[in-house]
Amino acid sequence: MFVRTIYATGDPANIGTAIEGLTTESRELLEQQPGFRGIGVFADRELGKLLGVSWWDSEEARSNSDEAMRQRRAAVMERFAATTTIDNYEVAVFHQVRQPQPGAGLRVTRVEFDPSDADLFAETFRATVVPRLDTLPGLARASLLLDRDRGRGLVGAVFTDREALAASRSGQAAARHEAAAKAHVTVTALEEFEVIVSDIRVD
Repeated sequence: MFVRTIYATGDPANIGTAIEGLTTESRELLEQQPGFRGIGVFADRELGKLLGVSWWDSEEARSNSDEAMRQRRAAVMERFAATTTIDNYEVAVFHQVRQPQPGAGLRVTRVEFDPSDADLFAETFRATVVPRLDTLPGLARASLLLDRDRGRGLVGAVFTDREALAASRSGQAAARHEAAAKAHVTVTALEEFEVIVSDIRVD
C-alpha cells in the first residue's frame, strides 16, 4: 500500500472546522476514488496540529487521486491551516491487532536514514520493533511508512485509548532506541495525537 499525508498547523480554536471537513466531505470524495483503501484523521487540539492520512492500493491510484482532492483539500483547510505539508510514503510494514476507535491515541516518530539502509530499517522494524510493541497493553496498530528516495520515514503506533498511549511511552522508547541503533536511524521528532478516525481496509 501507499499513503499520502497532510500535516497542518493552525489556530486551535478553528481546528474543529478542519476535522469536520476531513471526516465528512473529504472522506466522501476520497471514497469515490479508484484504489482508495482508507483514511486516518488525527488531532492535537491543544496545540492546533492535524494529521490526515489516506491509504491507496498503488502509487498510481494515489497520484491520480491528488488532482481530484487538491481543490477540496484547500477549501477544507482554509479556515484552520497556517501551514500545510503534503508527503507521500510507501507502507513498508503494517501490523494490525484491532481496529482503532475514535478516542484512541497515536504516537508518531519521524525518522531520517541513509536511503541505502531502507530495507535494513524495514526488516529491523518488522523483526525487532513489532514484537516489542505487541507486548505493550492496548496496542491496536503499528506501521512503518518510508520515503526511500529522501531517506525519511514515519513510525505510527496506535493504542486503544489515551491511558494506554501514555503507559506505553517507556516501552516504546526502549524499542525505538534498539531499532535506531541497529538500523542507523535518526529520530527527528516525536508527537502524539488523538485518533478522530482511522479506518483502513487491508483485505
